[in-house]
Amino acid sequence: MKRSISLLISAAVASLTTAGCSVIGGSSPTPSAPAPVPVPTVRVLPANLKALPGAIYLTPPEGEAQVDRLLASPVMRNPEFQAAVGRWVDYWQGPAKPWFPVFLQRMGAFEQTVDSALSVRSMPPSLRYVPLIESGYSTGAQSHASAVGMWQFMSGTAREFGMEVGAFVDERRNPYMATEAAVDFLDELNERFSSWFLALAAYNGGPNRVRRILRANAPLALPSDSLFWALRAHWPRETQEFVPKLVGAIIVAQNPERYGYATPVGDPPLTFDMVTVPEATTFDVLAGAAEVDEEEIRRLNPELFRGFTPPGSSYLLRVPAGRAERFSKNYAAIPASERMAIVEHAVVSGETLSHIARRYGVSVSDLEAANPDIRPKYLRIGANVTVPITLARGGVDFCH
Repeated sequence: MKRSISLLISAAVASLTTAGCSVIGGSSPTPSAPAPVPVPTVRVLPANLKALPGAIYLTPPEGEAQVDRLLASPVMRNPEFQAAVGRWVDYWQGPAKPWFPVFLQRMGAFEQTVDSALSVRSMPPSLRYVPLIESGYSTGAQSHASAVGMWQFMSGTAREFGMEVGAFVDERRNPYMATEAAVDFLDELNERFSSWFLALAAYNGGPNRVRRILRANAPLALPSDSLFWALRAHWPRETQEFVPKLVGAIIVAQNPERYGYATPVGDPPLTFDMVTVPEATTFDVLAGAAEVDEEEIRRLNPELFRGFTPPGSSYLLRVPAGRAERFSKNYAAIPASERMAIVEHAVVSGETLSHIARRYGVSVSDLEAANPDIRPKYLRIGANVTVPITLARGGVDFCH
């Protein structure tokens, strides 16, 4: 049985070349007698990229496939590693069956962005599957540890890479900014640890933890993929399984029909125009100005998790492609008082945030988001609480 699992994994990893992820050639069909491992080579190819402001890549890279340095690792031939991958292959085609097709469908909307960001840095194309196992390519995913977004950033790391994590905007949910930050972070980790396996361990468990484990258990050893696997007992369970889990997902995702899935139909890439919204405005008003459903505005701007653009500043908003001109015209016709209101409420004796929220018809969570410095249990009499209020619209319909 173990022999058949090893053969399955060896064949599956070799088959990944069909997706432009070249792996080492000339491997033996049995793990007990592996062929010599050639030094992987990478040809840096110019990518034909179309970038929005901020280096947001929207078109797939063009050119010949390059050797994938992650999948070319000698550890791929290790029988114990293959067995670990085999367990994850079983998981992705078994217990994960209800949701794995959804992951592949969501991936379609963002894979060109991710592929191009990886290509421009000559990084392994197989890293495109990291968001698949991290979040199922969901921009709104949130873990029990408060990691958020498609790439599952913690707030501190996100801020280190220039993303805003605030009361009204959480750019970890922005698939374009998060992708830029994630590939920068992974590239930096690989430079630091000289191993993609160790880089992925650091991405999952934190670079400081990886450094401590290496210093405590292999202070004189050169960093390598093999070192990651040799020290696997020292990693937290999730980190220990991270690379086998990723490789297992790659194997199933690259050949879904073999593992019991219908050929996936990915969501189409998002296309949009950028418009400047000069002040805080709720999604229903933005959707009316763009003459689209409110869900379209929400889908294109997942970082605006409160349902309105941030107060006190202008905001660069994504609207469906071809809607910028009519949006600008319609938005200009909306009176400022009907876009959104921000009220300053003075706290009186005995009031709590719940009292204030009920009075104005808003949620306590929105009040807390609008007032990050307020301590709910210690409201001071006379203190001002900012209340975001959506006013009644009435009579404004741009769709007819």
